[in-house]
Parts: sequence; C-alpha cells; structure tokens
Amino acid sequence: MLTPATVHLPRRYAGPLRALGLRLIVALSLVFVIVTVVYSDREGYRDVNEDGISLLDAFYYAVVTLSTTGYGDITPVSPTARFVNVVIITPARVMFLIILVGTTLEVLTEQYRTNIRLTRWRKRMKDHIVVCGYGTKGRSAVNALLESGVDKEHILVVERDPAAIRQATAAGLVAIEGSATRAAILTEAHVQRAKAVIVAAHSDEAAVLIALTARQLTKGKVRIVAAAREAENAPLLKQSGAHQVIVSSATAGRLLGMSTSAPPIIDVVEDLLTPGEGMALAVRSATRDELGKSPRDLDDVVIAMVRRGRVVQLGDRDTDKLEVGDMVVYVRDDRPQPSSLPS
Repeated sequence: MLTPATVHLPRRYAGPLRALGLRLIVALSLVFVIVTVVYSDREGYRDVNEDGISLLDAFYYAVVTLSTTGYGDITPVSPTARFVNVVIITPARVMFLIILVGTTLEVLTEQYRTNIRLTRWRKRMKDHIVVCGYGTKGRSAVNALLESGVDKEHILVVERDPAAIRQATAAGLVAIEGSATRAAILTEAHVQRAKAVIVAAHSDEAAVLIALTARQLTKGKVRIVAAAREAENAPLLKQSGAHQVIVSSATAGRLLGMSTSAPPIIDVVEDLLTPGEGMALAVRSATRDELGKSPRDLDDVVIAMVRRGRVVQLGDRDTDKLEVGDMVVYVRDDRPQPSSLPS
C-alpha cells in the first residue's frame, strides 16, 4: 500500500523539546521548593513509623503530594505545617497538575493548529510553482524565483530526501516529502492548479518520469521546465511533456570553452545572471505608447521579442513593429539605486 504524502509547513513556533524542557524545569523546581519547605519544618509532620522526617521522606512527601497520590503515611500535625500546606503546597499542587495537563493539551492543540494550517494552505494553493527536487539546481531555481519577486507562499517543493525537506522548511517553504514521479505526490502538490512545474531531479531518468506524470495530470495546460544533465536526453524530455529543457552540462561546457577564447563574455553572462550586480535580463509587455514602433527604437536595450508565445529574432519584417500582446526581452539596469539624501 502506498503511503500518503507528508506535507511539511514552515515552522513558526518553538520546538517541542524546548517547550517540554521548560515544563520539566518548572516541575522539578516545584518539587525542590516543597522539599525545602517540608524539611525546614519537619517537626510539624508525623510519620506512621514515628521515626522522624528525613530528607528522603521530604522528597517522598513532595512527590506524592504534588502528584495528588496522597498515601497519608506522612501528615502535617502542627498548625504551622497545616498553614503552609494551605498557602504553599496546595497552590503548588494545582500548578503541577496544570503543567502535566498543559503538555498534553499543547500537543493536541498543535495537531489541531497544523490541521487548520494544512486546510487553509490547500484552499489557497493556486497559481503556484512546483519545484521537483531541492538539490543544487532546485535551490538555485528557488533563489531565482525569490529574487524575481515570487512570494514564498507560491513556491512548493517536492523532495524525497528528509535532509533537503528540513532545509526547505527552514527557508520558509512548504515542502511535500515523496517522489515527484508518483501521481499521488504531484496531486497532493495541486499540480493541476499550478502556474508552472520546475523539474530539477537528480537524474535525467527521474526527470523524464516527472515530466510524463506532470503532463498526464495537467493535460499539457501547465508549463513544465526541466533540467537535463546530458544533451542527448533533451529531446526525450521534450517528448515527455517539458516545454523547455535546460542542459546543465552542455551549458557549463560552452561557458568553460568561452572562458578561454573570450573571457569578457563570461563576465557579461555572470553579470546578467547575478541579481543586483549591474545588468539583468528582464521581460515585459509592450506598452500602449510603444505599439507600432520598432523594438530597436525603444529606450530599453531590446535583444528579443516574444509574439504568441514564440521567441522571434529582431530585424525580420514580421517583427519590425510591435503589436498588441507582444513582449520584449531587454537588458535592465539592476544596480542598487542610491538612496536620496534628505534635504
């Protein structure tokens, strides 16, 4: 039988061990306070053995009294001892019970709170981005999404490695533990209502299975972007349903080759891919004032144009004038702007 997917929400509270440790410290402190009070007034207590109250008897009386066991073999007989039992030991007993019951109630309350958060998360999870794999490529993809302005609540990580799951939740992301090759896991990720699926699997074989499963569940309506280690697997990934395939090894190899023949190009590429360093690639829709103009006549440095979902090169007759719905890919100044000085 297949186990259901486990959804891990970002932590917003202190760990259970810390909360339990604090309660344990308070409970032990109450025990030592009662022991001190009883032993300092040991003459006011009577033991059935009539051999006096020792330090061990004081500990025994404190434990059985705070736990409301009360065997009755040690009893307060003097007015002072009975007064101390009324004003100190009885309130301590109530506090001790609150600590014990409070621990159980907190566990139940935390489970209820988690269920409420899961229900709310499932209701509002729409137009999100599913990142399958939280390794080096997956983390880099998430960082790029965050740098481009995507909110953490709209990013969902699917990963089978528990260590990677902990890293994702520590970064404030919702994560589902399980293999993205399984339809049940992607269904739990609400892939049918997603905006895009990023496949950053550890192997090309897994990437192909994930792309196939995502395409089957979404019927091709959700954009799928996949990473491949080998260029020969890129066509297979596209046949499996990936709209775009990025070959990591081939891209890295080309950059390594260019680094020896044309080193400045590497600096330009690195600048374009690093946010806040200088230049950055960006895409935007053509404004109403720009319709009918040539992309080369715009104030921005336009390097490509997107028409009807297809990237077209500049200079063709069809791309000489901007039309309604066109998008332009341009180079944006991404340097941090100096704050204006107060007048």
